[in-house]
Amino acid sequence: MEELNKKIDELSDELVKKTQEIVKIKSLEGPKKENMPYGEEVNNCLNYALDLSESLGFKTKNLDGYIGYAEYGEGEDYAAVLGHLDVVPEGDGWKYPPYGAEIHDGKMYGRGTMDDKGPIMSALYGLKAVKDLNLPLSKRVRIIFGTNEECGCAEMEHYNKLEKPPVLGFTPDGEYPIIYAEKGMTMFKIKKEFKNQSKIKYIKGGQRANMVPDYAEALVEGINLSDAEKALAEFKKENLFDISIEGKGKDILIKSIGVSSHGSLPENGKNAIMQLFKFLEALIEEKSDALDFIKFCNKYIGFDVYGRLFNCYLEDEPSGKLSFNTGVIDLNKDGAKLSLNLRYPVTCTYDDMMKGFNKTLEGTGIQVIDMLHQNPLYFEKSHPLIKILSNVYEEETGLKTELLAIGGGTYAKELKNIVAFGPIFPGEPDLDHQVNEYIKVEDLIKNAKIYGRAIYELAK
Repeated sequence: MEELNKKIDELSDELVKKTQEIVKIKSLEGPKKENMPYGEEVNNCLNYALDLSESLGFKTKNLDGYIGYAEYGEGEDYAAVLGHLDVVPEGDGWKYPPYGAEIHDGKMYGRGTMDDKGPIMSALYGLKAVKDLNLPLSKRVRIIFGTNEECGCAEMEHYNKLEKPPVLGFTPDGEYPIIYAEKGMTMFKIKKEFKNQSKIKYIKGGQRANMVPDYAEALVEGINLSDAEKALAEFKKENLFDISIEGKGKDILIKSIGVSSHGSLPENGKNAIMQLFKFLEALIEEKSDALDFIKFCNKYIGFDVYGRLFNCYLEDEPSGKLSFNTGVIDLNKDGAKLSLNLRYPVTCTYDDMMKGFNKTLEGTGIQVIDMLHQNPLYFEKSHPLIKILSNVYEEETGLKTELLAIGGGTYAKELKNIVAFGPIFPGEPDLDHQVNEYIKVEDLIKNAKIYGRAIYELAK
């Protein structure tokens, strides 16, 4: 599509300028106001995107301040591009202003340049090129501007209540070539109430269920410090863990240092909670509900990150093994809550996983609470959407399409019939949420060409 690429080249200066303008609009979630469910900053950014879209000749609609879209074309069905305008906090240590959108050495710096303002602007100008060339389409096309992706995707619930889903589409909020499989995800707690007392006053550690904990500690009474130190020295002969002990009055404080990793890749971390549990079982001799809970976790979780010990292991060809992460512990004299993050393969079901999981809990008095579940996303390699996007990617880049399966989740899970398609090219760093986030200006334009072609092929 040389004519389409040529038109995008003609629009490139405007694309760069308008991307700079939208990046300069700080769009962090803030206090709810009337018709501004995610605050004034996000609302300002949504209004900018819709005003710009209208000036480019598109129909626009604002759905009660939750979300909006630009639309072009006619037809009963529509193809969609779903991106988001909200951003995460900028953090410290930027070499250029995080909302300056300054260009240095061919790179536009700023929060949201890559995630996701730059890519959604590329898609908008890709559609602008299709419109200017009057290319024939059989479907409508929507560029959807989300506003709450970074804080829970609640805006998509509102969209899905009011609008029917697209027949085909993509989100420019992942990486190239195509993420065709995303594991099913659960985050929940297992809870046990204690009926008797223990030497363990508390155990706490971890930050979130979907992070391998890099620190955990326990305060224990009734054990002599020197005896505990001897036990630790003996324990370390067979266990290469970073565990230390110090006196706290008549108690001892045990600290466990691990290595953090994303919950989708627990094999890349060292779990500070499970290190601590293993040592506590070796250190403490007593009959108590607290120690029984620790022993249970050591037996059925331990350092197994695939759920084999818990009898919930699953695996498939597209997405590999189930992942099992122990993320947060909150244990005191009254009971324990342990936060878990399990991600199951795309051709399996929630029930497949929980059947074995619940069987392991039978008779233990341990309950599952606060369950959050997100179904997997999976498209067969022969699906028309995958074939169309694969052809576009190969023709526009000259690279072979290698389909990606991930343990994480993307914005694609929030809207039917779409997958994550770019904007990060193979070999390029993932700068989402990082200090000094940037997008290369040439990639901003390259994405517009890929997305413009994809829009045309999906809607023609």
